[in-house]
Amino acid sequence: MAADQYRSFAELQTAERELIDYRIVAIDRGSPVTIIAPHGGRIEPPTSRVATLLAAEVFNLYCFEGLRPDLEHHELHITSHNFDEPRCCALVGASDIVVALHGQQDRDRPHCVDIGGLDRVLRDRMAYELERDGFEARTEGHLFPATGGENICNRGRRGQGVQLELPRSLRDRLRTNAQAMAGFVEAMRRAIEANA
Repeated sequence: MAADQYRSFAELQTAERELIDYRIVAIDRGSPVTIIAPHGGRIEPPTSRVATLLAAEVFNLYCFEGLRPDLEHHELHITSHNFDEPRCCALVGASDIVVALHGQQDRDRPHCVDIGGLDRVLRDRMAYELERDGFEARTEGHLFPATGGENICNRGRRGQGVQLELPRSLRDRLRTNAQAMAGFVEAMRRAIEANA
């Protein structure tokens, strides 16, 4: 994938139109848990749908969603260590647990979730619960360790969070198979509730 067109939200905001090119969903439910999809909508579909289902009516929710009718438009992608949209930063900064959902290209294991982040306890529990429900997950040996403190998932009150990278084939399965989506979300929720 090419380098990001924008290095900050301020840069993106000057060039793109809110509610035409992108939309921000930020719901503060007063929970210590925040679920984010910083590349939602048509940027990395269907990460915002997964985030919304996981948050349900319980956890805080943040989605930055691309709206243009292109199948995917990565020009709205701001990488995680540069992601600084103020509503997201406020929700994340007030949270003890942060779970970030991302999409990636199919690589060596097109149905395997790559889980990273500095919250190693939740990361490992997330992998355990997903595998228990028949999904593939790995926490080591992948391209997305998400161990930088500047990564948006690690900017909560405890300075640690979890990042899940969902490959395209898995995302397509979740988008078209309601039972798989429900199982995936339920496994993640179990992991969060066990660590809340």
